[in-house]
Amino acid sequence: MSLLPRTAEEFSSADYWDRFFRKRGEKAFEWYGDYNSLCGILHKYIKPRDKVLVVGCGNSELSEQLYDVGYHQLTNIDISETVVSHMIQRNTERRPDLTFQQVDATETGFENGSFQAALDKGTLDAMASEEEGALAGRMLAEVGRVLAVGGRYVCITLAQEHVIKLAVEHFAQGWAVRIHCLSGQTEDSDSSFALPVFVLVCTKFRQAPPFAVLELCEGEDGAPTRLASVPDLLSAVKERQAYNLMLHKLRGGTDASSTPSLTLCRAATGRPRYTLTVQDSLLSAKLPRSNHFAIFIVPQGRESDWLYGSAEGRAQLASSAKFKRLVIVAMHRDQEYEDMQAVQSELSPMVMELAPPGMPANQQVPFLSVGGDLGWREVVGRGVSALTGEYSVEDVRGEDGHLYRRLVFMNNSQLVQSESRLQITATASANKNKNRKKSKASVSEAPAVTGAKTRSVDRGFLCCTHHEVMVAGLAMLGTDAFSNKDHPVSVLLVGLGGGGLPQFVHDFVPCARVEVVELDPAVLEVAQTWFGFQTDERLKVILGDGLEHITMLESKGGHSFDVVMFDFDSKDTTLGMSCPPPAFVETLLLKKVYNLLTPRGLFMLNLVCRDSSLRKSVLERVQAIFPRVFSRGIEGEVNEVLLCCRSAGEGHKPHTVPHTLQQTANDLQKTLRNKNQTATCVPQIDITAMLNDLKVI
Repeated sequence: MSLLPRTAEEFSSADYWDRFFRKRGEKAFEWYGDYNSLCGILHKYIKPRDKVLVVGCGNSELSEQLYDVGYHQLTNIDISETVVSHMIQRNTERRPDLTFQQVDATETGFENGSFQAALDKGTLDAMASEEEGALAGRMLAEVGRVLAVGGRYVCITLAQEHVIKLAVEHFAQGWAVRIHCLSGQTEDSDSSFALPVFVLVCTKFRQAPPFAVLELCEGEDGAPTRLASVPDLLSAVKERQAYNLMLHKLRGGTDASSTPSLTLCRAATGRPRYTLTVQDSLLSAKLPRSNHFAIFIVPQGRESDWLYGSAEGRAQLASSAKFKRLVIVAMHRDQEYEDMQAVQSELSPMVMELAPPGMPANQQVPFLSVGGDLGWREVVGRGVSALTGEYSVEDVRGEDGHLYRRLVFMNNSQLVQSESRLQITATASANKNKNRKKSKASVSEAPAVTGAKTRSVDRGFLCCTHHEVMVAGLAMLGTDAFSNKDHPVSVLLVGLGGGGLPQFVHDFVPCARVEVVELDPAVLEVAQTWFGFQTDERLKVILGDGLEHITMLESKGGHSFDVVMFDFDSKDTTLGMSCPPPAFVETLLLKKVYNLLTPRGLFMLNLVCRDSSLRKSVLERVQAIFPRVFSRGIEGEVNEVLLCCRSAGEGHKPHTVPHTLQQTANDLQKTLRNKNQTATCVPQIDITAMLNDLKVI
């Protein structure tokens, strides 16, 4: 039978502890560690000459061992009469000056300022669960009263969230608060605790300092890191706990579907520097014994690539690498990295703790990368959206060697919100470019000047395959849609992003008129400033809510579009569908979209749905409204594009791909190529290829 409490509430019960110690008998119970594991930190903050109050001493040998090395002014108190009687009997002859008293820690009766130190090993944790912390609060107040100025409350704790929050908030005003994170339990430890042990040290000031003194130290001798606020300190403690819990789990091994990850931060700044994801191979049983463990460094700017940014991609990477466990390391923006060797040296001490069970101690661990290169990333713009928070605009080098510009929102930094390929243009003189005043056009292109070359967005290249499918889907309008100047193709697009899709349709589809609805003004500013997006009489942007705009257009009547496109994500990451938000695929809204379309009209939906039942529900709703629905999946991604026709079609069966689609695809391809183009702005899309895998829903 386990002697540990069954529930947290039992921790603060005097009857419970009486029963506990009777069962334990003569064997000392060393809660959270013994003298050998704690002596370094205790000798650092408690001196042999100090008068020490030991709060909730239990039958621990800690006080006896401190006494034996010279601490002769120890007053031990406990609420349990049983344990106090036992400890007195055990120490009367050998340690006559070691005092034990049955005393309630919330009302000790000792004089104000009568101790230089108070030592607490597990008592705060035991008391903090009752009366929502009221009991522990009274104990902390009593400890503060009996400590002299300069005295220290030294508390050994597991730092459960409610416990450490209570203590830190209690002492944050007027005391110096420092927390040491001691190493977690070893692999062969018989402790039941996977969490690390913390030592809370609170020092009493005569007068409260003008600012909070809040510090965290790694180990007993680690340099203190100053934290700005109580929430920051508590967050740092939780990070250490999460890391140790992960280590505890990894020591027992994981299955390939479990991919724990953690973020390593700079100690000096607290800013994220590396994100580590642990991926075990599905083929581990078939791999050579020596292939235990490897570290893979993701090139900068490539973190969101499918191979590194998705669970499926990381599993494939681990299998290809042929190691039982692969730690995939992503570097963070706004951090400088010298070279691969420096990164390896920095990571080596930490990543070795993530090794799989059974790996030999002296096993050499290889660092893997793509061509030995750290990759390249340059942050060219930053800002804050009132709706989405901080964002970063950055140029990166892709796997194909080309440069790309990306928009990334920091609340989901692994997702590229928008992407465009860049082209490098040589200029006549770098000095002329440097001195030239910015015109309105140059600001919209926002070229980055590098010597005598500039970077600008290639408007003829669509980075997203689902955008290519949407453009190719225009072929379903028929050949005459692109040759009749009296009836230009009218497009309503909800969701702007970097503006690549509407700009492409505007530039290469003759006479197309595009109306874009975008909720976030910051996104429009980013598109114009960094992605070469330019409006005119054929390309307009309306700032507002897409739901409201569609409802308004449908209620007024007379607003018909050949194409309605939805291409925007949901901000609620808890849903099984990340694109679009659920409200945009409700039956009532889909009916309004249907009513906005011309007889030849198309509704195009970029659907990103990982929940199979939710996806089925969406498809059923779409099919109930539109007589023909086609789907085009995107290889290596969750995305699929739905092409929904308002008309049932003529001359072919409703549940087959139109036999004329090949011809109209060729016609659209010719139309795009024949559009007036400059040498630097040529459409690069294969319409037929985008429609080859079209499936009937």
